[in-house]
Amino acid sequence: MLHSKWFAAVGTAAAVTLLMAPTAQAVTAPEAAAPAGASAVTTLRYDASRAPGWEAAITAGVASWNTNARNVRLIPAQPGTRAEIQIIATSGWPQATLGPVRPGGQARVELGAQAVTDGHDKTRIAAHEIGHNLGLPDTKPGPCTQLMSGSSAGTSCKNAVPNATERARVDSAYAGRAATAPAPAEGPLLADAR
Repeated sequence: MLHSKWFAAVGTAAAVTLLMAPTAQAVTAPEAAAPAGASAVTTLRYDASRAPGWEAAITAGVASWNTNARNVRLIPAQPGTRAEIQIIATSGWPQATLGPVRPGGQARVELGAQAVTDGHDKTRIAAHEIGHNLGLPDTKPGPCTQLMSGSSAGTSCKNAVPNATERARVDSAYAGRAATAPAPAEGPLLADAR
């Protein structure tokens, strides 16, 4: 009998609380907390306005990462907004800041024409350099199946898709609390020399 009185009292208190709660504070389904284990996607903005002639390669390189990495998404920065990744075209050899860059941080990609002159694929170059910004070092020498093998795979290599290990490393760098960690100091600029 005591239990039934307790449940009745709790039920009445809950009903009164719900009736007195302002409707503006009611939580609707879309506002409910994310399910346990769900990971928010980290969004990074990039500015490629200073990389004329590389537009298609940048678009394809970004699409490769957006398709293959679950925890990070790259979007073009709107005019007047700050971009975490600055992409520029240079006459030298490609190079990039080693990340992982965080929201509010700053990283740089230099898409060097020298590599294209030497016969390397523009899309692979763009995807590879963005991979550095996402925290991946070079894996030279390496096969064409490794995006981060860069130029060591040879000029016939056109692969611009990260392999399973590379995807897992990027997903780990942007998973859960790691994605919201303060932006680290700018990493070294990695030159992708022959």
